[in-house]
Amino acid sequence: MFDALRTPARWLLGVALMAAGVAHLSVQRGEFQAQVPGWFPVDADLVVVVSGIVEIALGLALVLSGRHRILVGWVVAAFFVVIFPGNIAQFIEGNDAFGLDTDLERFLRLFFQPVLIAWALWSTDAWSPGMAWMRRRRGGND
Repeated sequence: MFDALRTPARWLLGVALMAAGVAHLSVQRGEFQAQVPGWFPVDADLVVVVSGIVEIALGLALVLSGRHRILVGWVVAAFFVVIFPGNIAQFIEGNDAFGLDTDLERFLRLFFQPVLIAWALWSTDAWSPGMAWMRRRRGGND
């Protein structure tokens, strides 16, 4: 049953990434700048523009991925890991963005990043090869 949901879930994540990428480059540019850590040694606007372009590319890759979907899943998951310090910085520095104007809201948002990582891996079936490898290594066949 869940296998039938993988492709629509992958497409939904892809479209969401493309929309976020477009928002990086346009209407929510300032909001995304608030997530760039103050200690990061690159201009916040440049980070937002580059990450927006990357999000559009990753979204397209998710939607169009065929036989490379597992690789795309791992790359998207890695991207979500790489940008996670921005979410942590928003919480630690107390930056208001995306309607998150309390410490509690910014803290609770941190728990959504693992969901995105799992979504990228599950919807592309990326963790299946890894799970099979781990089962073989343990000597199990389950």
